Amino acid sequence: MDEVIDRLKDEYPDADTELEWSNPLELLVAVILSAQCTDVRVNQVTESLFEKYRSPEDYAAAPREELEEDVRPTGFFRNKAKSIQGMASAVIEKHGGEVPRTMPELVALPGVGRKTANVILGNVFGVNEGVVVDTHVKRLSMRLGFTENKDPEKVERELIPLVPENDRILFAHLLIFHGRKICKARKPLCPECLLNDVCPSAEL
Repeated sequence: MDEVIDRLKDEYPDADTELEWSNPLELLVAVILSAQCTDVRVNQVTESLFEKYRSPEDYAAAPREELEEDVRPTGFFRNKAKSIQGMASAVIEKHGGEVPRTMPELVALPGVGRKTANVILGNVFGVNEGVVVDTHVKRLSMRLGFTENKDPEKVERELIPLVPENDRILFAHLLIFHGRKICKARKPLCPECLLNDVCPSAEL
């Protein structure tokens, strides 16, 4: 694991979330919108969305159909609008309008699971409680032999003791960058991979 992390750190020194945000609420909304949608598309949508909606109250008070139209380009817009409004209402009612900073409080919000909570805790509050497991992290963790599980929460439980606490936030960013560039879902570029000599799945 240490060897994998060290090599990826050298390869991707600027690895970080590609979602654009300036406060906890913006990142929370962006992550909800990113489900089955590219970060590029989410950033296109949130550029105007964040100008229009600046507080939980703005989201909660918006007519549902209007918010649906505002987030439509990200796909699954009805469910996403419902989650955002439910989250905003809960943040107002239970947390004084401030995005909470603990795992139990975050996952209790509508539309927020462990992956989203880990993104917020790690990137906003610097809390290395868990590991973000998205499709890239899951795929690369399986290929690298870190897990045989396909369930994200089981994958995370196996990764937590393997990944040094201080690297947990960065670890997901590194695997996401590598997954997009080299270790692709359909055809991994194994000959070009800097991990091919330590990867049990390398096709050379």
